[in-house]
Amino acid sequence: MIVVTFALPAESSAFIRSLKNVKRVGAVVRGELKHRTSNICVLHTGVGAAKCEERLGNFLRNQTPELLIASGFCGGTKDELHPADLVIADNASELSKKARAILPDAVIGKIHSADRIIDPAVDRYEIGRQHGAIAIDMETETIVRLCAEKAIPVLALRVISDSPAAPFPMPPSVLFDIEKQHTNFFALFAYIMHNPVSAIHLAQFSKQITHAKTKLADALCEVLRAM
Repeated sequence: MIVVTFALPAESSAFIRSLKNVKRVGAVVRGELKHRTSNICVLHTGVGAAKCEERLGNFLRNQTPELLIASGFCGGTKDELHPADLVIADNASELSKKARAILPDAVIGKIHSADRIIDPAVDRYEIGRQHGAIAIDMETETIVRLCAEKAIPVLALRVISDSPAAPFPMPPSVLFDIEKQHTNFFALFAYIMHNPVSAIHLAQFSKQITHAKTKLADALCEVLRAM
């Protein structure tokens, strides 16, 4: 069995559509990928280290996958990275070189796991400088640690969803409530009512995200078939 983790179903939807014989149980989706003998398990870890530790920790108590791929969205720390750029974490796996050979257009570098959604651009630049990171997420370091405890090979392959040059369309706290693990649509609509132009930015961001997760799904399929 190969496990592919995403924080949220919104990140995994394009990849799950590439699977066949899909079965869903809670935060776990199981399926098969053409030309792969191993079953694929998609696990939604939730956003942030605490929720990720809870869900992945519980999963790994009873399961030992042959490989785990930490996937989903990440934010860029440099203007040179753009939405839909693929990022392979060199700090997360010895498999990164093999993945880079499969995906020659991907960027290799450190993914820093933060304790919050990072915004604005000045904070991204600072984290990139302090940690030598090209991208930021909130779960990869927790996933790598949990896998290391059970000697599970792990690869971190993510896609840029936003960057200093392509920022969020509105404050992160409006887009997603980490404590509740979902978007507060009342707060979202209230923000749009007070900032009507943000609706246009949100629609553009939605298209940006759709393209990014489609590109990530294609990359994941390519890697899984080659490994």
